[in-house]
Amino acid sequence: MSTKNKILDAAESLFATQGFNGTSLREITSQAEVNLAAVNYHFGSKKELIKSVMSRYMNELSPRLESALIEVCERENLNLLEVFSAFIEPLLSLNDFKENGTSNFLQLLGRGYSDSQGFLRWFLTTQYPGVINNFVKAVQKAYPELTAEEMFWRLHFTMGTVVFTMSSSDALMDIAKSDFDKTMDIAGVIKKVIPYVAAGVSAPLL
Repeated sequence: MSTKNKILDAAESLFATQGFNGTSLREITSQAEVNLAAVNYHFGSKKELIKSVMSRYMNELSPRLESALIEVCERENLNLLEVFSAFIEPLLSLNDFKENGTSNFLQLLGRGYSDSQGFLRWFLTTQYPGVINNFVKAVQKAYPELTAEEMFWRLHFTMGTVVFTMSSSDALMDIAKSDFDKTMDIAGVIKKVIPYVAAGVSAPLL
């Protein structure tokens, strides 16, 4: 494995479990068994390393997700459950890209919000605008009465739900097994949360 990939793998693991703020470059270099100069050489800064960790996943996810959203937007009588369901297969495909890729990516995405990494959100929206633009277009088609302001609030609440669910997914799967004798995986968790967030975004306007 190249030095660059060793650093990326170590950073991804630590960022997902400890958060971006809670992980130091020294911890990353220790786990990757490289020196600090290697991080500076390949990435230049911690911010650039964070971007690179996310880009590995987004470069795989973005084309699939854009295609799914474009396809769903072409449907007649589109509803929001169909819009949000378009995320399922592209997200699950990350498991083919990397072991536990879906869970890892969603945890990292959640960290980007819970750790107040504003630069990361800006990077994702500017670097991968097709995902956001096609998603907003699909939401608008499914619910044309939704104002820009109301969409902002509802998608913000949706992200909060997804972040909390993914950050506690292991605990939720344990509870499902112990309390309801249901064996769940990350795909099952995603399929549980999709109808919930779709119903929230499609709630009647007050």
